[in-house]
Amino acid sequence: MSHDASSTVIDFHNHYVPPRFEVTAGKFAPANQRARWDALARKLADEDLLLKDIRDGHLGARVVNIPAQLIADADGRVPHDVIMTINDEVAALAARHPGRIHALASVEAYDGDRSAREAERAVRELGLRGLFVDCARGELMIDAPQARPTLEVAAALDVPIFVHPVAPQPLTRQMAPYGVAGTLFARGTANSAALLALIEGGVFAQLPSLRVVVTALAFGGLAAAAALTSRRAQASDTLRRHVFIDTMWPHAALIRTAIDIVGAEHVLAGSDWPIVDDGSGPLESAMLDAGLSAAERAAVSRDNCQRLLGLRHASSAAVS
Repeated sequence: MSHDASSTVIDFHNHYVPPRFEVTAGKFAPANQRARWDALARKLADEDLLLKDIRDGHLGARVVNIPAQLIADADGRVPHDVIMTINDEVAALAARHPGRIHALASVEAYDGDRSAREAERAVRELGLRGLFVDCARGELMIDAPQARPTLEVAAALDVPIFVHPVAPQPLTRQMAPYGVAGTLFARGTANSAALLALIEGGVFAQLPSLRVVVTALAFGGLAAAAALTSRRAQASDTLRRHVFIDTMWPHAALIRTAIDIVGAEHVLAGSDWPIVDDGSGPLESAMLDAGLSAAERAAVSRDNCQRLLGLRHASSAAVS
C-alpha cells in the first residue's frame, strides 16, 4: 500500500492497556498460549508502539479501547472504580494525540443502571466516541435485561457499541488444543451468538437508533442472520441499518460477502491490534482482490468509521 493511500486508513479495532494495570489474560490462557500473551502484554502497554504506524504513515488514526477483560480476575470481574479509571485513562490517551487516537469507553454492560451511568459519563463528560462491551457474561447474552440500560444509553446518545468477543466455556477449553485458531473460533462463536441475540431478541426493533459493531470473527452469525433467521427479509434490512463488521481477517471473499450482506457503508477497517494484526497492506490487497471500487475502498478504509463515530471531516458521500 502506498504512503498516501495507507495514511487514510482509520483502524477501528485496537487495544491498549496502560502500564499501571497488569495484563492478567495470560494467567488464565491455555498453557500453549501463555508465552504469546507475555509478548502481547508488553506491546499492549507500549504507547509509542501504538502510535508508530501512524507516525510512519501506514495509518491515519486508530480507534482504541482498554479491554477490562484483559485485566480481570479469574472470574472475569473488574471493580467499578477501575472501570471508571480505565475510561479516564483512554480519554487522556486520546487527548494526548488528537486526530490520531480516538477512544471508546469500556463498560461492564451487565451491571444494570450503574453501567448505564458510567456509559453516559464517559460519552458526555469525557467525550469518548462509543462504547466497548463484552458480547456475553457467563450465561447472559447481550440482549439480557441487565444490559438493556447500557444499550438504551448508546441509542439515546447516538453512539455505537463495539460488541467484542469473549472466551465462552466450555467451548474455549475444548478448542484450546487447536492453538490460536481454536481460541479465535470459540470467541467468534460467542460474537456470532450475540449478533443473533440482538436480532432474534428484538433489541433492534425496540431500539431503532442502536448501532453495533461486531468483529470478523462473527461472520458465521452474520451469515446465519442473513439466511437462517425466522424473519429473513426483515433480518437483512436490520443488518443494513444496525450492524457494522470489521476486517480483522482481511480476506477478499469475506470482505466481498460482508459487503453483499450489510452494504459497503457498514464494513470497517479493523485489525485487532496488537493481538491479531495483519496491518493495512493486506487489507488494501484484499479489497482490490475483492473487486471493490475506489469509493468502496475509501468507505471501508476511512469514511465509514468517520461517519459512525461522528469525526470531523466525515465523508457524506454515499457509496454507489
